[in-house]
Amino acid sequence: MRRLRLTIAYDGRPWKGWQSQAGGQTIQDKLETVFAKLIGSPACVKGSGRTDSGVHAWAQVAHVDVPVDARLKGEQWLGALNTNLPRSIQVLSCEELGVGHGFHARFDAVGKVYEYRIYRNFVMSPFEWGLAWHVWGALDVEVLRTSIRHLRGTHNFARLSANRGDLSDEERRENAEGLMRTIQRAEVFDEGDLLRLEFEGDGFLYKMVRIMVASLVRVARGKESPEWLRDLAENPVGEKSHYVAPPDGLYLLRVKYPED
Repeated sequence: MRRLRLTIAYDGRPWKGWQSQAGGQTIQDKLETVFAKLIGSPACVKGSGRTDSGVHAWAQVAHVDVPVDARLKGEQWLGALNTNLPRSIQVLSCEELGVGHGFHARFDAVGKVYEYRIYRNFVMSPFEWGLAWHVWGALDVEVLRTSIRHLRGTHNFARLSANRGDLSDEERRENAEGLMRTIQRAEVFDEGDLLRLEFEGDGFLYKMVRIMVASLVRVARGKESPEWLRDLAENPVGEKSHYVAPPDGLYLLRVKYPED
């Protein structure tokens, strides 16, 4: 077998997330179906991590092993894959790594960059439906800028993430090390009707970005204090934030690897 490294962009609106599930209709399922058609045998496409239903990606990274004698070589993979994939999923690059190459899209990743888009005009642009969170009315951008600083650095994000349900909240909190994440960069970009929030970190917990964004919006609208947000980030004990932004505005911008 030889390993291929893929960079994939997708519009998450038609799909039930990245990870394969019963009934299909996920990005991983669709990619595996196309690979199976091209190589004539089952294929397992492994991504850098999950994205939820409705979440988008500019550059998800994955790998897949294909037979050494597969008829496609080099750039032929790109054309064949994209011809068979729907327009909402496209492979941006396909690199042949060779036989026995150890690259692993998930385990070799050292960080990710996410963007969240908020559309502020009272009238939602028809070109932004499903691609941004529509938040109109009072929203103090300067408060947003100052509050987002509380999220930078290394914190236990127990109160700013969700439980997948495989553990009780008590069991989850006992694993403090597993809830520690470092946010190296958290910024707000004001582009008029559009606000972009970018987060760069060594990893992100389940729904962590969406909960951070919704909590920031609560503060920027004066419904919670900046100190409330700071306590959520710095004190792992206490009630969690129950606010979650919709998946529409969330994009995986980049997956980071040591060679980057």
